[in-house]
Amino acid sequence: MRTEERVRRVFADLRQRYGGSFADDPGTALARVTVETKDPFKVLISTILSQRTRDEKTEEASARLFAKYATPEAVARAPVRELRELIRPAGFYRQKAPKIREVSRILLREYGGRVPDTFEELVALPQVGPKTANCVLVYGYGKPAIPVDVHVAVISRRLGLAPPTANEEEVERRLSRVVPRELWLQLNEWFVRFGKEVCRTAAPRCDVCRLTHVCLYFRHVRSRRSLKTAGSSRGISDRTGSRAPGGTASGRRPRNMRRSSRARRRRPPTSFRAR
Repeated sequence: MRTEERVRRVFADLRQRYGGSFADDPGTALARVTVETKDPFKVLISTILSQRTRDEKTEEASARLFAKYATPEAVARAPVRELRELIRPAGFYRQKAPKIREVSRILLREYGGRVPDTFEELVALPQVGPKTANCVLVYGYGKPAIPVDVHVAVISRRLGLAPPTANEEEVERRLSRVVPRELWLQLNEWFVRFGKEVCRTAAPRCDVCRLTHVCLYFRHVRSRRSLKTAGSSRGISDRTGSRAPGGTASGRRPRNMRRSSRARRRRPPTSFRAR
């Protein structure tokens, strides 16, 4: 299937699922901040709080913060200890508290309290990477950009809109080439909602997805299941006495080769980078 046709089918389905504009049906924390406040400063701070944080915790932290400190002037004067307590629901709140105060002071000192509206100026701010800058452009100013978070990256790779090994920066470059510019404003909102509801990162719900006909991931999973089923059928004869490669007559690995049932837990990250 040609990439143009793949893009057309994907976005036609997402438009049917989520409507035209996120302003009419905000489904993410940033969309709701945009609709409720129309304030680029709150979009910027909420996006920083959203880094390595679930949507519901981002909303909770943002609401607690803005209920007391809602402007660059107020955040710039706030004690870091108090900011930490207000944004505690967000991940890495200890690191984020001094950063949002530093950002607020820079906005006052260099921009008269206004949030810049160019990518280059935004990424120059502390704790603002490409994704955060593009979120501010899209949600704060309504300017076409492509914020790429884990949902956008994973879905793009699964649907064949980006190479399977592409990192987030490569996904952004690829999407900017293949997706029409008039769809950029909706792309992040639609992909994030789709990633939370259907194409979940850890456990995609392929059984309820309407895009399996264009999904490379689904095709790969289905082919693996077919091979596994065929292998299970062949394994019946193996268990009658023939030895499976690298195993015993039963087809099992020797005890000393089996993996431990206890999976080693990954240590939680102790720091985070600007995104």
